[in-house]
Amino acid sequence: MQDLQAAAERWSLSLGEPYEQGAAGYTTRAEFADGTPVVLKLVHPHRESEHEADALRAWDGDGAIRLLGQDGDMLLLERCEPGTPLSSVGQDAALDVLIGLLPRLWMPPAESFHTLVDEARWWYPKLPRTSLGEAAREAIDTLAETQGEPVLLHQDLHGDNVLAAEREPWLVIDPKPLAGEREFAVAPIVRSRELGEARRDVLYRFDRLTSELGLDRERARGWTVAQTVAWSSGAWHDRVAEWLL
Repeated sequence: MQDLQAAAERWSLSLGEPYEQGAAGYTTRAEFADGTPVVLKLVHPHRESEHEADALRAWDGDGAIRLLGQDGDMLLLERCEPGTPLSSVGQDAALDVLIGLLPRLWMPPAESFHTLVDEARWWYPKLPRTSLGEAAREAIDTLAETQGEPVLLHQDLHGDNVLAAEREPWLVIDPKPLAGEREFAVAPIVRSRELGEARRDVLYRFDRLTSELGLDRERARGWTVAQTVAWSSGAWHDRVAEWLL
């Protein structure tokens, strides 16, 4: 890819093996001339990833990977080694880590970030005309304009977006930032299946996160239902929303 090669020349990098590619961007291993490992990422244009670099810049390495450079949609990032996903350690150990990381990420948000209110309004007309869609609309109607203190949120924080590293035991990657209340933060962790797919696993995640982080359970439940239905990819997400309801 010409863009990657141009970025490699700009930052004096040698490119290595690409990572398994996801929907958010193209990422590849790279190294500086002195052998320091880094990651080069081309962010695909998308509303949810629009301010990825801004979020990493705000966190400045505190619980998340460091942004080392940016040129438009091309990001130069700290590399996590060994890079094992948090989902590999089991549900309880992973929740221990996430409960420790989340308060570190909850800093005052910059005005540039999309707000949770705006994001919910964007979901609203796309929600299905089903009982789950109506439950999601009801949650948005109840919660959007009555939020508590806004903080910087990662709306896709789950067990595969936290990696084992050397600078810290675990670091967050791939932020999809929003400015909104803390209660929303549990939604991606609860709805994602890599920490357990049984009903008891979903409800256990919800109970531990809300209890140990001191969150309002009903507001957290409403936001989790709303995002789960809005991001639904089929039967799994429908089941999660039904269990929570």
